[in-house]
Parts: sequence; structure tokens; C-alpha cells
Amino acid sequence: MRALALVCTLSPSPAASSSDRLAGQVLAELAKREVTVESVRIADHDVKPGIGADMGDGDAWPALREKVLAADILLVATPIWLGHPSSICQRVLERLNADSSETDDQGRPLFYGKAAAVAVVGNEDGAHKVSADVFQGLNDVGFSLAPGAVTYWVGEAMQGTDYQDLDETPDSVASTTRTLAANTVHLASLLQGAPYQAPAQ
Repeated sequence: MRALALVCTLSPSPAASSSDRLAGQVLAELAKREVTVESVRIADHDVKPGIGADMGDGDAWPALREKVLAADILLVATPIWLGHPSSICQRVLERLNADSSETDDQGRPLFYGKAAAVAVVGNEDGAHKVSADVFQGLNDVGFSLAPGAVTYWVGEAMQGTDYQDLDETPDSVASTTRTLAANTVHLASLLQGAPYQAPAQ
């Protein structure tokens, strides 16, 4: 089983990133469950705006799209900015939307057999709202979501502490991350063994 994290921090590598830190912790939990993991920081790639599979002129999305298609589990990690997912996260959802009408050789949408999960960080309110936004986008394009498919950390509002600044992971975050990993792997295994049928015509 393979998992891919798309990290939607606004900061390119090698800058420290709270989203990247939490995504790494999720992937570590997935790896404990014999999942092969990979992480991509979207800000390191020239992902063009649009809703096509390939926007041309150096667009990095086609190669990333192949990674998404090869994965059984997709993790989207995003910070909260102004109460919303990052602009990069929104762009990822828009690019995923390009495949919402594409089907496999059995007439099923391409992402129907894949599980998804979300990781959210911020030092302002909004983790539930942001995860709901991303959940809806992922579900709209065909991903399945397990119970507890989000882990998050939100610091005190109007303060400067970021998740990456913490010396230790809070127990509540670690527990939620473990639950996300266990439930998402379980769902992905079920989808492999009993795939959805093609939508009725």
C-alpha cells in the first residue's frame, strides 16, 4: 500500500514548516502499518493554476498527478490562512478536480478506490472549518474518508507559536494522528478488497 502527502505550506524548502512536520508524523504512523510513504511540498514545484490535467508550459502537476494516481492514500496537509485552507491547497483541489469526470476501464471515477485524509495547522481558529472545506473537495472528486480522517493542531489565537516551535507533540495530537492512520489504512484495505461499482447510468 502506498501513501502520498501533498504538503500545502506556502513556504518552499528548506524553510521550516508546521504543515510539513504534522504531515511527516502522519506518514510515520502510516509507515508503522507497512505503508510505503512519500511527501511532496507543493511550493517546491511549479503547479499552474487551472482545472486541467496538464496546463502546459512547464506545469509540474502532470508528474504529481501520476503520484496521486499511484497512491492508495492521499494526505493533504495545509495551514490555516485567514480562516481558510492555503491558496496552494485550493490549487491542489482545483487540479484534482480536472479528473472528476475521468473514469477507469470499468467506468469508475479515477479516485473512487482511494482513501484520503487531512492534516491542518495554525495559530488561529478554524481547523474544523478548514478540514470540512478540504473534506468536501476530496469527496467531490471521488476520494473516500474514514472516520477521524483529520488531525490538527491550533495554537492560541493572536499569538506567534507555530506547531513547528513545539518541543513535544501534544498527546491529543499524537492520539488523533494514530487514529487517522489506523482508520485510513483500514478503509484503504477495504477499498482494495471490495472496490466500488461503477455509478449507475
